[in-house]
Amino acid sequence: MIREILAAAPLFLLLAVRALALIETAPLLSSESNPQTARVALAGFAAYAVFPSAQGLEGQGLELFSLSFLLLLVGEAIVGIIMGFFITIVFSAFSTAGQFFSLPMGFSASETFDPLAQIENPLMGQYLNLVAMLVFLTIDGFSELFLGGFQRSIQSVNVAALAVGREAALGMLLSGLSRLFLDAMVISLPILGTLFLTTLSTGLISKAAPQINILTEGFPIAITVAFLLIFTTLPFMVEAFGRVVHSGFQAIENLYLQIGQRIGGV
Repeated sequence: MIREILAAAPLFLLLAVRALALIETAPLLSSESNPQTARVALAGFAAYAVFPSAQGLEGQGLELFSLSFLLLLVGEAIVGIIMGFFITIVFSAFSTAGQFFSLPMGFSASETFDPLAQIENPLMGQYLNLVAMLVFLTIDGFSELFLGGFQRSIQSVNVAALAVGREAALGMLLSGLSRLFLDAMVISLPILGTLFLTTLSTGLISKAAPQINILTEGFPIAITVAFLLIFTTLPFMVEAFGRVVHSGFQAIENLYLQIGQRIGGV
């Protein structure tokens, strides 16, 4: 196997560049807590794992120090970045859902640096992002990412195919952005709606009986109700997280099919 890799070093380098671009942009793997050496080693191992199925693809027979090979390297990096960026869009729905109901909870000012999302994120956004990462690990997301995503992309998508199917790739990214806000709203709607009703009820009680002065207890009531709802609906939220992640991988597989159909039509 090592001799075959050395004989087809340009092809192996192309595979490693695509894997490294995917790892550098995918959630959890791109965290600064992961050493760069470990990411490069993982990219090399991923390229080694898919190398037998990549025999005969473009990259063999090219010189390492040529303009054509340099352009292929850039193209492979773009393919990996697109895949990792789309998975990041899918995971952004969870932190966005936490941001939606952080304001009515009274936690809007509690933004701290989230090491997983690599952004300033409210506490509830960090909590949902952490739950999403645990769900991703539970459903064997890494196996699906590298086997169903990276390995299948090697077999069906290259630089030329991406150029032919650029409209499908652009449509996938745009639909992913619109789907982000829809998924975030669906995840946060039970808590957001209940907090709205809680705020409305406290306002009506304060208006009907001003001597109670219930508005001074508005924030503790909202926080208590929100935590009770999160505790109650967490099993359903975990199931929703799993469906969102699977739909993201399904969208990537649909992109492979569309690009294959376009190439077949050409």
